Amino acid sequence: MTSPLFQPTCCVLDTQVLLDWALFDDPRMRPWAEAIQRGSVRWVYCADMQVEALRVVHYPALAKRFDPQASAVKVADCFARWGQCCTTPPAQGCLVCADPDDQMFLDLALAQHAANLLSRDRAVLQLARLASPLGLHIGPPESASATG
Repeated sequence: MTSPLFQPTCCVLDTQVLLDWALFDDPRMRPWAEAIQRGSVRWVYCADMQVEALRVVHYPALAKRFDPQASAVKVADCFARWGQCCTTPPAQGCLVCADPDDQMFLDLALAQHAANLLSRDRAVLQLARLASPLGLHIGPPESASATG
């Protein structure tokens, strides 16, 4: 529980990082998952991100490892319990991703003044240097501290 004066740092998780947490229990994501669960980090997402994540759990490569229905339930539960759904932001324009499917992560991070966009996606990571002066750290979970 957070006090009214405490403003937790805000983060955006791309789909792969979310699945690292929700399905793979990747130890590199655990500090962030724990910080989100205790309320010291606020994870924000938009509806399009949830739709994408729930679509990805049905991809054949994942369906070979995990039951897609069970995976969808785990991922949906993660969104419902730990995330804060925000309206889909308009394009911010200052960071443009080479992969249009990943643009939503950048736009939401900028619109919500997120401190971190956690990603392993090459197209997103290529924007890290441009994002830094805007106050946004882009990198994999292990590249930044979940405690601020």
